[in-house]
Amino acid sequence: MGRAPYAQVLTLQEELRESVLCGTGAETLLLVEHPPVITLGRHGDAAHVLASPSQLADLQIPVLRVARGGDATYHGPGQLVGYPVFRLRDGIRAHMTGMAEAIGAVLAELGIVAEWRTSHPGLWLGREKICAVGVHVRRGVAIHGFALNVSVDLESFASIVPCGLRELGVTSIARTLGSCPTMDEMAERTEHAFARRFGIELVRRPCPIRDCKSQIGIGKIDSPS
Repeated sequence: MGRAPYAQVLTLQEELRESVLCGTGAETLLLVEHPPVITLGRHGDAAHVLASPSQLADLQIPVLRVARGGDATYHGPGQLVGYPVFRLRDGIRAHMTGMAEAIGAVLAELGIVAEWRTSHPGLWLGREKICAVGVHVRRGVAIHGFALNVSVDLESFASIVPCGLRELGVTSIARTLGSCPTMDEMAERTEHAFARRFGIELVRRPCPIRDCKSQIGIGKIDSPS
């Protein structure tokens, strides 16, 4: 989807979920970058936003409370954010593990071996998280998803306690390798990895957000016959 505001994409996720629940729409994988934004999970501690309101206003970084699990998360340019609007196939834990396995496969293609941790959901390189994961499920259909640090400015995470874990840090593909693929390439790799892991066929569709700068943005998902 290119770069699109968080609030608009959240609204789109809810609309897509409703269409899946009503049987009028297909499951969908959204891949997007966001302008800078901080989100807090439904039980996240507001004290984990370290920057003051005036600092955030100067930086034009909104803080939004959302329904996903997890704590404080930063999204910004250079981060590939994925929202699989999927029916749960084997429960919420299997859904989160499936996402992690798909992203883990993408990282492995680049020579990065990441570890999934159920205790602190996400993909980790030692004491540093490279991909955050959090979802919200209603009537068996999940939204929200993952945030993979590709070339994001890691100093931006200083405005929060990432995921509420003061003793742990964050990293990125660019920091780990010294370079990284383009965001378009990362999106394509991720698309293929999700298709393989979830046993689905992805068909691209135009982005439905009117002011979205991307010509192609949504991957409609149809089960292969």
